[in-house]
Amino acid sequence: MIIGVGGCLAQHLGTKFHKKFGHLDFVFGTHNIHRLPQLVESIKENREKITEIDFYKSLNSINIFAPPRTGAVSAFVTIMQGCNNFCAYCVVPYLRGPEMSRASDDILEEIIKLADHGIKEVILLGQNVNSYGKTLGDGLNFAALIKRIGKISGIERIRFTTSHPRDLSDELIRCFAEEEKLCDHIHLPVQSGSNRILTLMNRGYTVEEYMRKIDHLRKLSPRISITSDIIVGFPGETQNDYQETIDMMEKIRFDSTFSFKYSERKGTGAQKLEGKIEECEGLRRLNQLQMLQDQHTLGKNIALENTKQEILVEGRSKNSESDLMGRTGSWKIVNFEGELELIGKMVNVKISKAYLHSLRGKMINKEVGGVH
Repeated sequence: MIIGVGGCLAQHLGTKFHKKFGHLDFVFGTHNIHRLPQLVESIKENREKITEIDFYKSLNSINIFAPPRTGAVSAFVTIMQGCNNFCAYCVVPYLRGPEMSRASDDILEEIIKLADHGIKEVILLGQNVNSYGKTLGDGLNFAALIKRIGKISGIERIRFTTSHPRDLSDELIRCFAEEEKLCDHIHLPVQSGSNRILTLMNRGYTVEEYMRKIDHLRKLSPRISITSDIIVGFPGETQNDYQETIDMMEKIRFDSTFSFKYSERKGTGAQKLEGKIEECEGLRRLNQLQMLQDQHTLGKNIALENTKQEILVEGRSKNSESDLMGRTGSWKIVNFEGELELIGKMVNVKISKAYLHSLRGKMINKEVGGVH
């Protein structure tokens, strides 16, 4: 048996992994995924422990095509690697290296292959997809990339994550109104509703700037779903700072959020900050925030009752063998009765009931254009 460990934690610990777990054969970091076959062969031949955590100036590890699993209708496509932002709480720039964008032709070639394998939806991945193209020098930015992907036959939906608010351009915002295949959903991490905390976090924008971009998105795409990330209990966060986050949530009313109690990472700027928040207080703030978000999420979902929604059918529902599951363009899960032959198709459903984490729908009759 050969045992290896890879990823961000492997990049961080390196040879320490071998010292802690004597049975490990090899450890490889975030830039060395493409080396996996050679590492395995080397262990077979030499039975010597290996640590590969070097950074490279090229994107070898994300230019390898991975065929989707049988029956999949959606696939992730990595368009860039690394990050240059150095947010105070985040260790990613240290573990994944500086920001590098893939050549657009390589991305398009991969998506064409995915379409040939039956993929209908692609989700573009990057630590900050908004800044795609800055390291290429060919003038092609993220909005232009989306437009090129939109012309690929067989691809019916385009999504992306994650966006940095500072780099959300007017051109990209207009894509939500102009590009038919771009789904009406954006994940736009705000992290805090306090300008003072945003400065400590080194986020590079104000709450007012963030909210202006939200207003612009909703003006051009009224149906857009907006989700976000929020950290509570960041070092130095006062009760007033926390209340400003709550007030911001009340104004914006996100469709959903990923919310976290601040967790320290070695080597980050936040580790040096004073004013650490007590564990119990951080949990209290997080619980209060999550209860408020549940109210907003349920309200957003209830507003969709009795509306017609187009969903991409992904497979069987987790809740019932007789049900299928798909997502709206706004990333809402919909469960409904249907035949397996509908998997991979776009289906119109009428929403009959809203829940906190999903919707219940009924398929509109096939004969009146309910399926394509």
